[in-house]
Amino acid sequence: MVIWSRGSKNQVSYVYKAFTVDSPVQQALWCNFTVPQSKKDVKDVVEQTVCIFQSTCVNVHSISGKDFISPLPFQVSALWSTKFGLLLERKNITVDGHMSPIREPLPTLFSMLHPLDEIAPVVCKSTGLFESRLQYVSDSALRVVFTCHEPSIIMTYDTQQCTHTIWSLRKVTPEEQTTVLKCPDQAGPVHTPSAAPSLLSTHLRNVTRLDSPASPLHCHALHNQSRIPASPGLHSRAHSPSISNMAALSRAHSPGVAVPSFSGAQRFNISCHTPSPRGHSILASPNSTLNDTALLPEMEPILPDLCIEQLWTETSAISREKGCQASKVFITSDLCENRYLCFLVESHQQLSKVFIPGLLSPTFSVQNHQPQLSTPLENISTPARATVQHMSRLEEVGMPSPVLEVRSSTQHHESSWLEDPPFQQAAPHIHAFRDAVSNRVTLELSSGSMLRITIPEVATSDLVKRCLQAIRFILPKDTAMKVLVKWYNSYNAPGGPSMHLEWNLFVTCLMTMMGYNTERLTWTRNLHFEVPLSPVIAPKKARPADTGSDEDWGYLRCSDYHWQVSMRPAGSVQGLEPVWPPGGVDNHESALGLESSALLFPHIPVLFYVLHLLYEDLKLDELQRSGARALVGLLQQLAKDLQLEDFIDLYWRDYPSFIKTFKEACVIDQAQTELMTWPVFLDGDAPCVFSWLSRCLRGQDVAPFPYLPGICERTKLLVLSYALYVVGDEDAISTNMLKYLSRLSADLYILSRGVCDCTVFYMLVFLSSGFTLKDLESVPFGVALPIRDAIYQCREHPCSDWSEEVCALIGRQDLTKQAHKVTLGNRKSPPVTSEADEEEDGMTDLHPEVTGLIWSQDLRVQEVRRLLQSSRPVRVNVPHLPEVSDHEYIEEKENKLLQLCQRTMALPVGRGLFTLFSYHPVPTEPLPVPKLNLTGRAPPRNTVVDLNSGNIDVPPNMTSWPSFHNGVAAGLKIAPASQVESAWIAYNKPKSADLANEYAGFLMALGLNGHLTKLATLNIHDYLTKGHEMTSIGLLLGVSAAKLGTMDMSITRLLSIHIPALLPPTSTELDVPHSVQVAAVVGIGLIYQGTGHRHNAEVLLAEIGRPPGPEMEYCTDRESYSLAAGLALGMVCLGHGSNLIGMTDLNVPEQLYQYMVGGHRRMHADINREKHKSPSYQIKEGDTINVDVTCPGATLALAMIYLKTNNRSIADWLKAPDTMFLLDFIKPEFLLLRTLARCLIMWDEIFPNADWVTSNVPQIIQENIGNQEQTSISEDLNMETLVQAHDYIIAGGCLAVGFRFAGSANSEAFDCLYKFARNFMQCLTTSTATVTGQYNLQTCLSMVLLAVSMVMAGSGNLKVLQLCRFLHKRTFGEMNYGFHMAHHMTLGLLFLGGGRYTLSTSNSAIAALLCALYPHFPAHSTDNRYHLQALRHLAVLAAEPRLLVPVDVDTLKPCYALLDVTYRETQWYEETTVELMAPTMLPELHLLKRIKVKGQRYWELNIDISKGTQHLQSILSKDGVLYVKLRAGQLPYKDDPQGWKSLLAPNLNNRSAEVRTFKPEAISTFTSDAALVSFAEYFCRASENMKHKQETVALLSAILYECVTQEYPEMLPTHISIDQAVRTLERGDLCETFSLWQMKLVLELYESRVLQQQLRDTRRQGHGLLLISEFLPVMKSSADRALDRWLCGEEQDTAITYLRRQPMNNDTDVNMLACFLVYHSIPSLKNMVASDLKGTITLKQKLTTGLLRVCLSSC
Repeated sequence: MVIWSRGSKNQVSYVYKAFTVDSPVQQALWCNFTVPQSKKDVKDVVEQTVCIFQSTCVNVHSISGKDFISPLPFQVSALWSTKFGLLLERKNITVDGHMSPIREPLPTLFSMLHPLDEIAPVVCKSTGLFESRLQYVSDSALRVVFTCHEPSIIMTYDTQQCTHTIWSLRKVTPEEQTTVLKCPDQAGPVHTPSAAPSLLSTHLRNVTRLDSPASPLHCHALHNQSRIPASPGLHSRAHSPSISNMAALSRAHSPGVAVPSFSGAQRFNISCHTPSPRGHSILASPNSTLNDTALLPEMEPILPDLCIEQLWTETSAISREKGCQASKVFITSDLCENRYLCFLVESHQQLSKVFIPGLLSPTFSVQNHQPQLSTPLENISTPARATVQHMSRLEEVGMPSPVLEVRSSTQHHESSWLEDPPFQQAAPHIHAFRDAVSNRVTLELSSGSMLRITIPEVATSDLVKRCLQAIRFILPKDTAMKVLVKWYNSYNAPGGPSMHLEWNLFVTCLMTMMGYNTERLTWTRNLHFEVPLSPVIAPKKARPADTGSDEDWGYLRCSDYHWQVSMRPAGSVQGLEPVWPPGGVDNHESALGLESSALLFPHIPVLFYVLHLLYEDLKLDELQRSGARALVGLLQQLAKDLQLEDFIDLYWRDYPSFIKTFKEACVIDQAQTELMTWPVFLDGDAPCVFSWLSRCLRGQDVAPFPYLPGICERTKLLVLSYALYVVGDEDAISTNMLKYLSRLSADLYILSRGVCDCTVFYMLVFLSSGFTLKDLESVPFGVALPIRDAIYQCREHPCSDWSEEVCALIGRQDLTKQAHKVTLGNRKSPPVTSEADEEEDGMTDLHPEVTGLIWSQDLRVQEVRRLLQSSRPVRVNVPHLPEVSDHEYIEEKENKLLQLCQRTMALPVGRGLFTLFSYHPVPTEPLPVPKLNLTGRAPPRNTVVDLNSGNIDVPPNMTSWPSFHNGVAAGLKIAPASQVESAWIAYNKPKSADLANEYAGFLMALGLNGHLTKLATLNIHDYLTKGHEMTSIGLLLGVSAAKLGTMDMSITRLLSIHIPALLPPTSTELDVPHSVQVAAVVGIGLIYQGTGHRHNAEVLLAEIGRPPGPEMEYCTDRESYSLAAGLALGMVCLGHGSNLIGMTDLNVPEQLYQYMVGGHRRMHADINREKHKSPSYQIKEGDTINVDVTCPGATLALAMIYLKTNNRSIADWLKAPDTMFLLDFIKPEFLLLRTLARCLIMWDEIFPNADWVTSNVPQIIQENIGNQEQTSISEDLNMETLVQAHDYIIAGGCLAVGFRFAGSANSEAFDCLYKFARNFMQCLTTSTATVTGQYNLQTCLSMVLLAVSMVMAGSGNLKVLQLCRFLHKRTFGEMNYGFHMAHHMTLGLLFLGGGRYTLSTSNSAIAALLCALYPHFPAHSTDNRYHLQALRHLAVLAAEPRLLVPVDVDTLKPCYALLDVTYRETQWYEETTVELMAPTMLPELHLLKRIKVKGQRYWELNIDISKGTQHLQSILSKDGVLYVKLRAGQLPYKDDPQGWKSLLAPNLNNRSAEVRTFKPEAISTFTSDAALVSFAEYFCRASENMKHKQETVALLSAILYECVTQEYPEMLPTHISIDQAVRTLERGDLCETFSLWQMKLVLELYESRVLQQQLRDTRRQGHGLLLISEFLPVMKSSADRALDRWLCGEEQDTAITYLRRQPMNNDTDVNMLACFLVYHSIPSLKNMVASDLKGTITLKQKLTTGLLRVCLSSC
């Protein structure tokens, strides 16, 4: 048994899984197998597995639940997990060699890339001095001791040579496969007999039998050559294991399968000479002879999959005894991230390390210090360099901190750092390490107890970590390593420092390594930490006195805090004299110097520069401000000593009062300066990131800003963002990056560039890769303001197809949510009747929240459910007249029930359309199918009325087709996005034969919604072989619809078996039911839709006019077959018109015209001509075409072939006859078809008005129909013919309007068709009904109703619903099963998919609708004579989702939202924008240009369809969910239709100045952010404490109101920070100029050209810089006034002193001077001196008048 347990640092382990196997477990391990994908773009899938190795097989259990058993063809000693799969090490079995001759060795290392793959031998590529060899790994002395995934390497140990070798493991190349499979006489210098491959093939083929333990010949075939120690002079053995160069390997069968083998005598009748000594046994002896090779069959060779390539081999210079194999091998990395492979030879107490930079390089060893062993010398052997180097053992200084060793009684080290000897003797020794995770490891002590310890980190402070990163980046690797080791030993010495003292220790340590004497520098002497720098325990400190001492007061006086406080004017107010620190260096003392021999002395300038860049990066992070202040002390000291004036001035301007305390400098003489490495970049100006950004905003040229890759990433992001947004350079992050950034390394940093024409969006895409909104909060407010401005712009006007990261950055949760593509959850509608009834009517899965928004004023959805439900008994209300006997009364009730059942049986077709795609099935539950209840209840006693009583005659099989339709309706509920598997489809198969028809319909429905493609082919054939007619119909139509237009060959063969015309002439005649043939023919049309397939078109053309056969075949229901052939032909050539390539000889249109009008039958030269020679003995048609049979199919075929082609010549063929003579020769029904066909061809001439509809009626009919009452009618005219022709032509015209405007809800088309429908309903009750005939009027009315429902599909129009409800109640007269089906199909189309779907007008959709709405409905439930009933469901193929449902992203509930929908310009209308309230049904997407969510209440959102409809289609296909976000303070339209309840609505009663303030309690209406609510509570309420600060309360309230109502609450801290900065400046309390820099950047952005251009943009609607319009000018004025007051006051001398470079007095307040210089962008002194006179004047013009006077006087 194998136990898989889980646990964590904070949780106890528990058993997760247990695997039980039959035989003992040899080994269990994890392994990842890669499953390659067929598509190139798709990444390979990695299967994580547990492998359990038994003696005969390997059980593989994947995490995803798959299980495999891989048999082993030989005995295996060990398995190893690698990057590519499993490595199998063959067991080496050794017995006495006298039983069989010694032969060529077989491979010992094999690979298995997947449990279903064959086991293949591994190839080895070894490198010598002169050549590289490629051969199979067949050295039995080789043992694998270690494998690694990353890098992909393995380590082996040679038991003979006692050496370790490292190999890289990779996939074998095709060239290597070819080389290794060649015969050795071509590849090698020594000749080998050609029969060797066959011999080795036999070995591997029969190896299973040989390895069975019972075999007497157990291991002789696998026995290796005898080993003789190689002479030292042979270089080949010294560098690589001896590996035989084998010939081709082969195997006849997969592993584990028993194979026929030869007898032992045949296999071993081989004589071989004794091999040459070990060193020369690379190839077999040239004198070998092989017998019986003719008996060995040719085998296909096994191709090797993996290759191991030699990287490094241990030298054999040290004489080692046996058993030197590494006991532990692992990979580790040092502090410089160099990776090493370490292996421990326990017997020698030696740990060797091999450096791995990709290829392996020099090695060195670390040993226990024992006198008897000499220091080992290691050599290098790499493919690149085969020379020998020597390295001494590591010095003690490079070792890690001491660890307690294992000591015996004879060994005692006096250098122990343990001071307490008794403790040492009592302490248990460390026995082993185990269970290492990250930096935690378990110590196993000799006493048996275990301790879990954590190895200390290099640093815990972020500042120290980043400094170390910078040092490691810039210094040479060896120097950096010494620095890191020195720091690690100092920091992690026993009793190390606490976290807050870590920086002090780091500064002291670093400066010591630079050569500073930190004890003599005042500021470093005052840095306190708890341990000295040596790794020994500090002596115990004396306990300090409780009373304190004078030193404490001195410490406080020297602290930073003291200087900050003493700089403030408050000190002088109290009458306290300022106290200055004692000077660090007196005049009489010698000047401080640096020790030039220190480790880092030569690198001081470089280190200073990288630390300065780190300092600039820290300035861009509010959370690292304290780190920047800590770092500036160190930088100031280095800048002073290196005499870098620019840098000194920069630091002084940043922290004037802090830097002023630094008085000391260390002298570095010229000789020492020459020892330093001075980088070129130190010659320029001091890089200041704020100055760089300021120059950008002012529009000045900027030099590239230096940065450290991987360390100063924030600098890079913000600099490039400014380049994009402020400078407007779109190429800033691609080709022009070097204009803005200079990287401190040789290689260039180039990013891939996307495609975008908007720099704002481009910047956000760039930022979103490494930035979040949370990160932006830590960017200083002045630097962040342009980015926030860009974010606000994009937030106001986003595009719906932006990436999720960008949407998250701009704070649009609605767009972020949209990226997840979440569908609406199924929620049960509130019950309208009892719960039992609710569950069984099959219509419970609609979305009540959506339908409630679409039809909120009434209960029309519940009414439709009542009309379409078929699961409850109907009410049979027959009055019992006195003269009627009880028996007659019962018969009367049953006859009434039979009439009502005609309606009930027709309901499922409409219900399937109503509930279309509304249900997601549960995989563990069968699909619920509502019952088809054909019983009734008679009032007043509610007695049951049943048709099975035998009182009346009930048609046989009456419920067969209704059950089929019921199954289709249930299956159509399943949404296309559902998870449906083949097993679930079979799981739904009913056990009762009575439900077989329902299941047949269910299968067809699965095809219509695309799920039948998942049904296994075996299951399809299983269903078809049962011979059940309905199942065959449903299955054939279903698979054809699922593979629409694909020309799938497997489905074509399936259909051809059921169509005699597609079978060869000599094939066996199959007894295929007629209805199945019809379904198969339509299936051919679906599979080949729009392809113009020549052969199928030819066959189908002939099948339209197929004559009846002699033995009554093809004689019944011929009309439906001919119609199906015509429909199929039309679909195959759909819309091709006259462009039927390769079919000109078929004369398709002429032949179809002949089928339509009649004439002499043409003989077809087709393959089925022989079948039609004998005429039918029952039907006498002669040589003429039976138009009654062929006309409908031919007419619709012409309509579909020439669909939308506007071909007038073909359309004229289809005109209605204009003479009475010709009218008598055509059935009125066919006039409807001709009119419809003609209009579909002349698609662009269809107009939605009554005049156009009547224009299709011929002149003769119009004249006589309209004047029949005024004038006498000629005797030549047949009034019945004229009236019927008129009605059918009008119905055909109406149907054409329905097709043309399907799914458009066009009001003109609706008004026109509704008028005709009302006319036909009135005709049913007038005298003309007797002339036209009730049946004809019902047919025309049904067609017009279907036309109306096509136009209004999915809209749920109330007027049409009323007509349908009226006709639903009519169950008498001519109202038969077919008319009920038409009326309820109308109802289903009207509420298609519960209002979520509508109809398309694509060619494919029109073809599907022609099949479904064929204007001849069945007379009874078993009628398929004219049209196969199953085709009625093909209307589903024309449905498409176009309902757009706004969903509030906060509540996740559907809501109303106002949309602007823009139509493209067409020939009928110009570009138009209409306003719609969503949820709404969209027009067809190709007609649209743009959809926009209007921004009054919800955030704006644009969906641009001009670039492509894919994004909108994906939204609509996922339930049409469009996430929207409500603006602050707004209410949804449902709660506030007019917008009068909003808090932002203008209050007419309040016109005072306080209109912009609001009560703090109202904040919760605008935002739920806890921080803003608390801010309003504590800072915007006029409490007792705030009475004297009314002005502040008013200001904060105004700021809060503006930020919240304008939807940028993130600007609240910016407003407050600006106010605080100005107030501090006015008080003169600014100790650092950080906040003033931000204020300056804000003002410069306000005046920049970028903002001015954007303010001119109409989309901003006057929005400024996200700041209150009056706020910034007031703040600027206050700042200017404060600085002018300082300049005009007593501090003029300070400015003059600074400009003259004179030393300042200690009591001078330099803070305001620094503020003045920063605020007015005055350059450093060096730059001022360097500038010419013109530049000086320009500078002076920028300054105030007072400073101009000062400057002139100083000149």
